[in-house]
Amino acid sequence: MTSKNMRDNPLFMRNEFATVGKWEIPLIHKQELDTSNIKLVACSDTRANDRPENIEKGVHFFVDDYRFSGIYNNPDRTLSRYSQYAFLLSPDFSTYSDMSLWRQLESVAKNRWVGAYWQSKGLTVIPTVSWGLAQSFEFCFDGVEQNSIVAIGMIGCKQNKLHFLRGYNTLLERIAPSQIICFGTPFAEMEGNIIPIDYMESRKVVR
Repeated sequence: MTSKNMRDNPLFMRNEFATVGKWEIPLIHKQELDTSNIKLVACSDTRANDRPENIEKGVHFFVDDYRFSGIYNNPDRTLSRYSQYAFLLSPDFSTYSDMSLWRQLESVAKNRWVGAYWQSKGLTVIPTVSWGLAQSFEFCFDGVEQNSIVAIGMIGCKQNKLHFLRGYNTLLERIAPSQIICFGTPFAEMEGNIIPIDYMESRKVVR
């Protein structure tokens, strides 16, 4: 490829969506969702031409990164499979506190880019928000509109409860989410309009 061809390639430039903040992170727009009976299925449990009982659910990505890393590099490949489900949570690329900040920033940007891409294809997307230590607060809440419904994951948070709650409270301040889809059991100290999702229930898939 010539350099001009590379600049014309949207999967190289990644600049086709609206961005926000110092780091120009892609924006996932606020969308409405009926949350009265939320059910989720893991991305690793999705199938092409899935059963009606399953496609009524939303897809979550609270699994190891390797199970969904390809959706950023080749988003078209899984579009038809994911588009059959009721809604999608944006992919939870890891933001572990012991990662270098540039890696955490990259994970947040990839999360938002994929979410914006899915929305551009007409899909309903709820942004998944995660964070590391306080240094990550500079960027980890970017790319999400005020008062959006958001999703968070509780897996592994009990070992770092203080840091998690600090980030969670910052989420409430920065985004003021209308509702919070919480994958796992929330801490008693967590405020907000929380919708808890049982991890084991999400693995009950009809085949």
